[in-house]
Amino acid sequence: MKACDLKKGNVVEINGQLYVAKTIDVKSPSSRGANTLYKVRFTGVQTKQKMEQTFIGDDNLTEVDLIKRQTQFLFKDDDQYTFMDIESYDQYILNESDIADEVPYLTDGLEEIIASLVDEQVVSIELPSSVSLEIIETAPAIKGGTAAARTKPATLTTGLVVQVPEYLANNEVIKVNTSTGKFMSRA
Repeated sequence: MKACDLKKGNVVEINGQLYVAKTIDVKSPSSRGANTLYKVRFTGVQTKQKMEQTFIGDDNLTEVDLIKRQTQFLFKDDDQYTFMDIESYDQYILNESDIADEVPYLTDGLEEIIASLVDEQVVSIELPSSVSLEIIETAPAIKGGTAAARTKPATLTTGLVVQVPEYLANNEVIKVNTSTGKFMSRA
């Protein structure tokens, strides 16, 4: 796999160790002929250590074959999150630190989560493209607030804070994009 095709959640082998791509920062230099740089932050599958490396788009990376399973989020216990395989009913437990970016979108019973496994161990999860969450705290709705595209902060049931249009009120359910963390629509 080329570095330009690397996506968040991919598992690659570097120096005999397995690493999960956590964040990818793309930098396009302004000078002509310069290569686009991909600064990637990895987390070691076994060691949990963080590592940063920079690649150019044509650099080759060794992708690891993963088993992808459909799972459902069951519950949180302290800082451990339990997921269940939809087909086999196997349960997988992940630490909060391993899925910190995904935690604000998890609600009990959330389905369509793809778990990536290496040697029967979950190394990453992929959330659905959007989730429905309820607004628990926001400023009062403003009548006629649809004319101007102004927004206000809203706290959702998971603690996530997003900018929403002024016309939304407490207890309304909205759709949030899980890759950008932005309001999409009413659910």
